[in-house]
Amino acid sequence: MPVAVYVLGLSVFALGTSEFMLSGLLPELAADMKVSIPTAGLLISAFAIGMVIGAPVLAVATLRLPRRTTLIALISVFGLGQVAGAVAPSYEVLFVSRVVSALACAGFWAVGAAVAIAMVAPDARARAMAVMIGGLSIANVLGVPAGAFLGEHLGWRSAFWAVGAASAVALAGVVTLIPKIPLPTERPRLRRELTIYRDRQVWLAILVTSLSAGGVFCAFSYLAPLLTDVAGLESGWVPTVLALFGVGALVGTALGGRYADAHLFAVLISGVGASTVFLVLLALLASQPVAVVGLTFLLGVSAFYTAPALNARIFNIAAAAPTLAGATATAAFNLGNTSGPWLGGRVIDADFGFASTAWAGGAMTLAAIVLAAVSLRFHRASAKASRVVTGSATAGAASTASTASGKPASGKPASGPVSCSVAE
Repeated sequence: MPVAVYVLGLSVFALGTSEFMLSGLLPELAADMKVSIPTAGLLISAFAIGMVIGAPVLAVATLRLPRRTTLIALISVFGLGQVAGAVAPSYEVLFVSRVVSALACAGFWAVGAAVAIAMVAPDARARAMAVMIGGLSIANVLGVPAGAFLGEHLGWRSAFWAVGAASAVALAGVVTLIPKIPLPTERPRLRRELTIYRDRQVWLAILVTSLSAGGVFCAFSYLAPLLTDVAGLESGWVPTVLALFGVGALVGTALGGRYADAHLFAVLISGVGASTVFLVLLALLASQPVAVVGLTFLLGVSAFYTAPALNARIFNIAAAAPTLAGATATAAFNLGNTSGPWLGGRVIDADFGFASTAWAGGAMTLAAIVLAAVSLRFHRASAKASRVVTGSATAGAASTASTASGKPASGKPASGPVSCSVAE
């Protein structure tokens, strides 16, 4: 595996840490910025909004730009966004810095994936992508808890400085180790690719992905105040519990990646179903610290166990759109990362308490299960129709041959007129 692929994985580590680290910084950040915790939680949604917009837009806008130069520009903008967040004098400035950082993050994901695949042989593409996604998983195991630890001891701004430093290291790696990648000779036909959005299965997949991700992050985004204010744990426990979620994410990714190809809908529905159960238990047992810690780990497992199936589903049904398939998947996940924290903030503002975010998240994942069941029904109906048409075509061919020879396909003389009908 080229060293440059690992450089991309390091870059994704910085990107992923920035996206999720606010989950452990909300109380300190809210107090410093003199805003409510739900308002501070909108900073998580701000990043996700930037990803939703940036993924498809930058996937298209950078098609004809040099890949290496684009990566350098995007990681530079991302790093500057972290510096802007670290020195932000107001909540509004911090909000804008999050959106700008997210746009750069989305573009880096889109271009970086193309570069990783271009640098390896066809039979090593999955491993190359695994290195990039591994950077995101490690961000959940190490980066997010480290951000919470820094926030606890050095202030929330130190976490932004740390991600800025990681971005500088990633920039140096991109400049020195990423080779020049030739541009594709044939421009993708975007008008043709846009036709995938006429398919109801594409929209169902987007909704299922958004609701399942949103349900988990509706609760996860406010995990720090739930741990301290409801479960009664000391704030020093927050990084440890966040790390447990990250370990669960690694376990879930490994399990889901192993079984999703062969049992996609089974993994999808069982994983989202497990997340729903864990969220309900989290709401019911929010005042029990041992239960909350264990359920956080299990929620990490179930959420990331489902992720490979959710990605694969979108890529399977949007295979005719190689430029937009990945951007659609990224946008769908981040649509959930936008709506989940927003909904969690609304139920907290309504004075339902921090535990209510788990109830709201469970409602979102339950809706995802219903839509996944609808999608499975359409999938089975489509597969059945394809088998009927294929079988009818085969029978028709056999009948034609029988008519021409005067014998049926079995080789026996025909005893009557030959007919062919297509079953509905």
